[in-house]
Amino acid sequence: MLPVGDLDRTIDFYTRLLGMDVMRLRDEPERRLRTGYLGYGSEDDGPALEVIQSGAADTQAKMPPWSGHIALYVSDLYKLAETLKAEGVKFTMEPRPNRPGSKDSVAFIQDPDGYTIELTERHSRTGPPLKRS
Repeated sequence: MLPVGDLDRTIDFYTRLLGMDVMRLRDEPERRLRTGYLGYGSEDDGPALEVIQSGAADTQAKMPPWSGHIALYVSDLYKLAETLKAEGVKFTMEPRPNRPGSKDSVAFIQDPDGYTIELTERHSRTGPPLKRS
């Protein structure tokens, strides 16, 4: 997840200049959060970069201490975890449900340079990427 100052500006950058698709948008006005999931193709078929705007555009609210890591959506977290463990990847949090009773799962790993990567399993959202007008 990357905190951003202006979600619309960020979406424009990644879609127009890097060719990514908007896989999903989530607005939570009560929490003053806007979240975008960007990647190539469908969210069901590939990883997504999560970008979050907290507060009004260009007035970034204070983000939690865990913000600023990469979060990737994966189709089968437990299967991927087996492969990563076999390759010696360090898990800072083993795969587990995202919330009590949730079908979605989450794990945290470290890349070779020690950067944190969140792996989040989401069940099929069905459908192609969103198209911006």
